Amino acid sequence: MTPDPALTPARRARAYAHTALTLAVLPAVVWLAGRHWPVLHTGAVRLATADRAWLLAAAAATLTTWPCAALAQQGAVLRRLPPTALVGAQFAASAAGHVLPAGLGSGAVNLRYLVRAGLTLAHAATALAVKGTAGVAVRALLIAGLVLACPGVLRLPRGGGGVPAALCAAALCLLLLSATVRSRGRAVLTALRGHGVAVHARPARAAALWGGSLGYVLGHCAALTAVAQAVGLTLGPARLAVLYLAASGAAALLPTPGGLGSLDAVLAYALTTAGAPAATAASAVLGYRLLTVWLPLVPGLLVLALLVRRRTL
Repeated sequence: MTPDPALTPARRARAYAHTALTLAVLPAVVWLAGRHWPVLHTGAVRLATADRAWLLAAAAATLTTWPCAALAQQGAVLRRLPPTALVGAQFAASAAGHVLPAGLGSGAVNLRYLVRAGLTLAHAATALAVKGTAGVAVRALLIAGLVLACPGVLRLPRGGGGVPAALCAAALCLLLLSATVRSRGRAVLTALRGHGVAVHARPARAAALWGGSLGYVLGHCAALTAVAQAVGLTLGPARLAVLYLAASGAAALLPTPGGLGSLDAVLAYALTTAGAPAATAASAVLGYRLLTVWLPLVPGLLVLALLVRRRTL
């Protein structure tokens, strides 16, 4: 029997390590929620009376994210994948990513799907890396483009107390990344570069990769913007997009499942430092997370079980 690539000893060790870190982070998140419970309660009440039309627009924007993720994944794979199963796998992967920490669930589901679709384990892992690299590049380019196109859209809070800590964290991440690349990443980077060249030699695949990655990010930005409009948050779409991109990037450093707690806290902090009232910011974050995480969670797990039963995973 062929061993499951998602359960190799190395991946199992990483899962244990990330789970331990998650257990260390979650108590702090619970403590913060308890300390700011009045603000969260007020935000939930405001969300209950929000504009329904804007909430429906936010739900529609959320629904576009999974086809966009599927499009990006197809762009990173040279062979054609069944579109229905591919979208279903992305939906299931998002649910799994909200159960396991630091993207391990979504990565394992996508890896298993690609292997079941006929790719070798090495090619499947490289395709996932190409997709992930494109996603990071799109986010960085969007932030740079929005900052250049809309001067003043990104303002640091007065006092800038968190800026040195953020710079130190970024420097530490870069050091760890460079150490990993020097020790064992050369072969991985060579394979990644070769696969990327092969993808970009086919314009349709390159367009799917970059278009899907861009559409995925814009879908999330649109969902947050629509929820903000629903609860009366007056920040503009460009500024909301920059704040979301920065907050989601910062929250990725904390290994909680699907950014649970970490993204909520960082995004709420970003909105309040940008001038939004605390209760309104809490409403926007609660509404965004409700649409993108909690409501799709059970259907996503059901789709995951169905794909496993049909041996698509």
